[in-house]
Amino acid sequence: MHALLLIDIQKGFDTPFWGTRNNPNAEDNAAKLLAHWRNNNAPVLHARHISIEEGSPLVDMGAQFKDQVAPQANEPIFEKSVNSAFIGTDLLQHLQQEKIQKLTICGLTTPHCVSTTTRMAANLGFQVDLIADACAAFTSNANTSFDTGPALDAETIHRTALAHLHQEFATVRNTSDVLAP
Repeated sequence: MHALLLIDIQKGFDTPFWGTRNNPNAEDNAAKLLAHWRNNNAPVLHARHISIEEGSPLVDMGAQFKDQVAPQANEPIFEKSVNSAFIGTDLLQHLQQEKIQKLTICGLTTPHCVSTTTRMAANLGFQVDLIADACAAFTSNANTSFDTGPALDAETIHRTALAHLHQEFATVRNTSDVLAP
């Protein structure tokens, strides 16, 4: 069985708190994938980040799913407060119970929750497709104690995260590849 897992596509990511982002069409591409899965009566799963960090936009209204990918009543939601959708949730048990062996993953943000969940899914034995144009990243926080160089732009961060995952933890694809007849 093959499921779609949408990760943290939440309203709180629209706030200026995060900085500049790439791929403004990520949510629309995720919505296309979601419609495809629903039209095929295939399993759809949603992960939602409920932050425990003070000042995070991913609480209250910011924790709500974006309208174009809002879950339907029959679609499970796995709430987490860490990067991986497997930690502190019953996602693994659900996948095993439903005999799901393959995941198509998309969401926010590429180098954080998407990457961590993708890595864990692969390490747990799932076959994973990661949809590049249905994910997005934000510009880095530069000038930390270990890095005094300039901030990395969102597109570089996104592409680098995908490159680290491709062929080791997932097959990175685009929405059009998945939806092609």
